[in-house]
Amino acid sequence: MTLVLTARQLLTPLERIEDAGLLIEGGIIAAVGKREDLTVPANARVIDFGDAILAPGLIDIHIHGGAGHDVMDASEEGLAAIERLMARHGVTSYCPTTVTAPIDPTLRALEALARAMQIGRGEGDRARPLGVHLEGPFLSHARRGVHSSLYLQRASQHIFDQMWEAAGGQVSILTIAPELEGALELIRDATGRGICVSIGHSNASLEQAVAGVRAGARHATHAFNAMRRMDHRDPGLLGGILTNDTLTADIIADGLHVLPEIVDLFLRAKGLDQAVLITDGISATGMPHGTYHLGLYQVTVSGGRCESHGKLAGSVLTMDQAVRNIMKFASISFQDAIRLATLNPARVLGIDNRKGRLRVGADADIAVFSAAGEVRQTIVGGIVN
Repeated sequence: MTLVLTARQLLTPLERIEDAGLLIEGGIIAAVGKREDLTVPANARVIDFGDAILAPGLIDIHIHGGAGHDVMDASEEGLAAIERLMARHGVTSYCPTTVTAPIDPTLRALEALARAMQIGRGEGDRARPLGVHLEGPFLSHARRGVHSSLYLQRASQHIFDQMWEAAGGQVSILTIAPELEGALELIRDATGRGICVSIGHSNASLEQAVAGVRAGARHATHAFNAMRRMDHRDPGLLGGILTNDTLTADIIADGLHVLPEIVDLFLRAKGLDQAVLITDGISATGMPHGTYHLGLYQVTVSGGRCESHGKLAGSVLTMDQAVRNIMKFASISFQDAIRLATLNPARVLGIDNRKGRLRVGADADIAVFSAAGEVRQTIVGGIVN
């Protein structure tokens, strides 16, 4: 059966269509345009969202958990709870993100995640995993954040091969510090496997950052956080991120990890083409204040801050709130903010032919927003609950 959605406005997100309609057949978008121009089959199911805004489903490429669960536990119950929480906040796709841990537990977690990602999702109220984001263990000791120094590793091809095999090749992003011994070779290898290599948790000099990009890195993980501070005579990795027009970068726009004024500066430097919103959300997301975990680490959450041993440890930010925040922090439109959470992360992953935009042939992943930017409904794979 054909499903037809209509609303006051639709964001592709590059184009804005007023009095819009969208046709879905078999979970795929079959037509997009003005309502009056669409040919609607007689037996179609029509849902009119009135004064709402139709947008692509949000994509979170860096999330550790939510609803009291951590993705490294990889239990079906836990992942279901995390995915339902994300969907309530407009997210339709995500990259389950690991955290540095001993190798054996990491491999077991990756094996469990691989099995979970192979299971088809028949529900329309659960975000769907795209591929694992490996955040560690190839990180700088100097800029490790809460990642334990006990479990950090040199840039080992052997260890990476083990992780790749455990995940069944379902790795989308690798965060790595480019200054580590062996890092450039590992970046080249991962890039050759189709992985997006992201520079982060790094104390790299500008020269070392440039070498990482030349080796194949094309993204940067949570700009400003867990990296060498920028100095006018020692710009470091951050200087490279802000000035390299070929490098995309993401940011945690919760107002805690990075002050609003710096979020504004980041967007001015990277522009609407290269900036990406992430949450870095942990198991505490969507939960009351208390003590939770991020991988093996205990995290205390109070006043929206997640801390472990005095350091920020992820966030409780949701993607829809990140969209609303950056509109305020950087004085941009809702349409532009949506782009940073849909099309741009899809491009980082190389899947913008089917995710991150509303166009014919794309997956019918749709977030329905109010005029104020609040999520009214999320549709995953064309399934309306």
